[in-house]
Amino acid sequence: MAITRARLLIGLIRLVSKLSLPAAQRLGSAMGTLASWLPNRSRRVTEVNLRLCFPELSAEQRRRMVRDSLRHTGMVGMEIPLIWEWPVPRCLALVREVEGEELLAEARASGKGLLLLAPHLGNWEMCGLYFSSRYRMAALYSPPSLPGFEAYMTAQRGRQGTEYVPGDRRGLGRLIGMLREGEVAGILPDQSPRAAGVAYAPFFGIEIRTMTLVSKLLQKSGAIPLMTWCQRLPDGSGFRLVVRRCTEGIADPDPVVATTALNRSVEACVREAPEQYQWEYKRFRHRPPGEPNPYRQQAE
Repeated sequence: MAITRARLLIGLIRLVSKLSLPAAQRLGSAMGTLASWLPNRSRRVTEVNLRLCFPELSAEQRRRMVRDSLRHTGMVGMEIPLIWEWPVPRCLALVREVEGEELLAEARASGKGLLLLAPHLGNWEMCGLYFSSRYRMAALYSPPSLPGFEAYMTAQRGRQGTEYVPGDRRGLGRLIGMLREGEVAGILPDQSPRAAGVAYAPFFGIEIRTMTLVSKLLQKSGAIPLMTWCQRLPDGSGFRLVVRRCTEGIADPDPVVATTALNRSVEACVREAPEQYQWEYKRFRHRPPGEPNPYRQQAE
């Protein structure tokens, strides 16, 4: 049988999963530190994003944040093999505390569906595993570009029964159905969406293309939205799962009002631990017509 890229990647994931959490985080931190020293795309994009979002910082402060951000990105990359391959109870034991448990209890007691919005902050894979261990839920996902890897990825993510659905009409219909039944759905809300179903709203004061999907799901299902993220604790000691209320207006029928509230909700979470956000993602590449793409400018 030929060894494909997908098989090689799965083998590497299983090899890394033999590490302890502190060892995996040290390895990831070292990789991120190296990335902060060498010229590469991730460093360039992180530098642009932090300059746009934190103009008040000095050049030295931003350099430190670039390094810290890439270190945390390296750590999440090395943590994912553990979360996908370790037994579920061992993974869940890494969640040392939950902040905002009362918000979850309140939402579930209402009898309405619960829409969990988990930005690329801390370890979002741990969020998915934690909530799938507690609730019957479905989550939106983007199929990977690597042939042969999707089946492995969805199987490992769905070990607790979470149903992963693609972002097409059928998948979105499934999410709405789950929410109307009073169940739970999960979305990563800070991706730059395609041209359909978007509005322009500020994120860190900069107008960017933002998904209207969240507000549409809420309008069609009557679900309760909550922000959530899994903060990495120091010294390999585990994670703190955080739950926050969303900014008022996130379900507004006006797409600009709704997307502005969505971005404010994400930004409020990011500001709690900015070094743990995935800043190497080109979040600002889709601007209103006539506004420059900051990454193209930087490349020039």
